[in-house]
Amino acid sequence: MRLDHLTFRLKRAARSIITRLILLALVLVAIGFIGRTTLLKWVLRQDVGALSAAHQLSLAQYAAQDIDDRISLRLEALRRMAPQVATLVQSTPAELAPWLALRNSELPLFSDGLMVVRANDGTVIGQSLAADIAAKDALAPDWLRAASTQNRPYIGRPLQLGDDARVVLPMAVPVKDADGKTALILTGFVTVDSANFLHLIRQRKVGETGYFLLIDPRDGLFVAATDSAKLLKPVPAPGRVALHDRAMAGFRGSDITINIDGVEELSAIASVPSAGWFLVAGMPTAEALAPVHHINALVNRNALLIAGCAIAFLLILLPRMFAPLTKAARQLHDMARGEQEIRSLPIYRDDEIGDLAKGFNFLLGVLRSKEEALQASEARMAHLAHHDSLTGLPNRIMFADRLEQMLIRAERSGGAFALLFLDLDGFKPINDTYGHEIGDSVLCRIARILQETLRKSDTIARMGGDEFAVLLTELEECHGDSRLIAEKCAQAVGDTITIDDTEVSLGLSVGVACYPENGTTADDLLRHADHDMYRAKSRRKANNSARRTVISNWPPPEWPPGR
Repeated sequence: MRLDHLTFRLKRAARSIITRLILLALVLVAIGFIGRTTLLKWVLRQDVGALSAAHQLSLAQYAAQDIDDRISLRLEALRRMAPQVATLVQSTPAELAPWLALRNSELPLFSDGLMVVRANDGTVIGQSLAADIAAKDALAPDWLRAASTQNRPYIGRPLQLGDDARVVLPMAVPVKDADGKTALILTGFVTVDSANFLHLIRQRKVGETGYFLLIDPRDGLFVAATDSAKLLKPVPAPGRVALHDRAMAGFRGSDITINIDGVEELSAIASVPSAGWFLVAGMPTAEALAPVHHINALVNRNALLIAGCAIAFLLILLPRMFAPLTKAARQLHDMARGEQEIRSLPIYRDDEIGDLAKGFNFLLGVLRSKEEALQASEARMAHLAHHDSLTGLPNRIMFADRLEQMLIRAERSGGAFALLFLDLDGFKPINDTYGHEIGDSVLCRIARILQETLRKSDTIARMGGDEFAVLLTELEECHGDSRLIAEKCAQAVGDTITIDDTEVSLGLSVGVACYPENGTTADDLLRHADHDMYRAKSRRKANNSARRTVISNWPPPEWPPGR
């Protein structure tokens, strides 16, 4: 009887909707867990991997550019010294060695000194070298042959010298004689990891376990490396590292590869053009994608906890247990799709996880700095779009906008304002006689005079060429006040201006238009002021006035209109 009762209860439980919901929920939990974990892992790996690759490539390009600048600086210094070396060898060859020592002490770019040899036989005719270099009979002079035959600057094969086995890099430039032929070779020697050359490659890592490699594809050597054991060692043979083979063939960028030790790593490659080298910034993907593994582990632990609790408390706790996970997954997807701002990671402890959080936050700071720089550049472009590039005054576009705003305010309040149109007389002969540089200086001087003469509330603009326009506001009596201000501008400009000890003569013709007497639109006011200015200019020419500055008489004889 009791067995029949137990069987009945089991069959009832099997048919119960609660049991089915529990089984369905468990299946859904399992499916959702697998689906979300797989999708989350793929999305995070793609997005974080792309972000890490972009950051690492930017770091490699910055370091490569720094190396290229240091090499170019040294080659340029040798090029500048080459003509002086040729002159010294021809005039006073005995002074060559002291001169080389003096140059190297004044501009210490070559830590191991300078050397001058004859191009045809390699005879040393002057040197300022470290003792261990000067004592060597042969310096594997590939640079001597290449600089002589190729007739261009050449970076030689690195040498390992001295008791400290330091790596020295020779840089050679040809020195031409009077016939333009290569007669001498000027060579500078610099220790690769010297303080002002490539020491940063030895001192810095990429992340915590990453590295830098500086490779010379011509000689197949590691020129510099974070790991000093790799210095002057040959690069991997073809077929050993796929990404290295691509880099030797010209690939530049970032990708994931398996290094020679069998470790998967994210590598970024950038060129050093002046030397024909390339720089590799590598980091194990375990470190580069550590945030992905950390988040996946956290999601896995939470999912297991939810699954364990769901068996006993599913009907009560299932919605609450799923809500945080769903919210977290939604937030991660939103950040991955760019629908939600990517926030800085909180730093709870100063350990490896804290270091990863700091690196991620630092990357966010770099990206925000670039965004701020872009915004500043856009602001500068906006300023240039509304201001004259020569004088810094508002240009025609901004003046038109200010004039329209003034018309709107004047129409609303019933006030009055004046528009002055100024033209420099005799400016074209200044350009023709003294050149455009003096003409530009005259325009800048006129702009400063007008700014110093007028009020800060007035708008001064350069309309183009030698034409300026002024908006005068807050006038008690428009015609009288505008005429006085125009006279003040004329007196400030004067009849002559001295630019760099050059005295130039010019005049100023001014046309005046008052709102609303001379027009109620921008076109009417500009047209009236322009016509008035040309009338003043014509009157000056007709009267052959000694004074070059002319201002239209106000009010004109026919004022007011229709009288």
